[in-house]
Amino acid sequence: MPKVTDEHRAARREQILDAAVRCVAREGFHRTTMAQVIAEADLSAGAVYGYFKGKPDLIKAIAGRALGGFSDILLAVADGPGPVSPATGLRAVVRAVERVSVETDGAFPKVALHAWSEAARDTEVREIVAVNLAGLQEAWLAVLRRSDADGTLPAGDHAAMARVMIGLMPGFLVQSSLFGVVDADAYVGGFEALTSTRAD
Repeated sequence: MPKVTDEHRAARREQILDAAVRCVAREGFHRTTMAQVIAEADLSAGAVYGYFKGKPDLIKAIAGRALGGFSDILLAVADGPGPVSPATGLRAVVRAVERVSVETDGAFPKVALHAWSEAARDTEVREIVAVNLAGLQEAWLAVLRRSDADGTLPAGDHAAMARVMIGLMPGFLVQSSLFGVVDADAYVGGFEALTSTRAD
């Protein structure tokens, strides 16, 4: 019997998660069943349960997938060519959301919102969200420190600023989920207009 490679296992796991994301986007976490995920993935029950013991495992994996990755995007901005500003980081994040939303036919923002909602009642999902938020806080601090060095940031408490920047991210997701894909550049342009100093 041929040996199953790590690449094959990783691809199969992603196939199951893709199917679960589509189901959750349609039905939400609570109405989605393992039977629906199995049918959506077009796999046997044994194949799906070989990767996820049950729905709680799937929920945790979906939450981690929906909320992870943004820290890496921001850290790349902080290490990239300058000048860097808070708007530079926000633009990178919302463009990534916009891109993934299109690739998933609008499923991504819905699933991310479901994950945040699930965190209010499920302690394990809350821990996943908390870890991701802590990573985002550190990543935004890196962007803000770089912005400070580049002279594009007014004086202030970087930690408080980072929390505000984190708050702008679910705002974009909520609007994308409710109204369809929101234009990333227009969203960032509005932020830049709000934070610019008016010349009299």
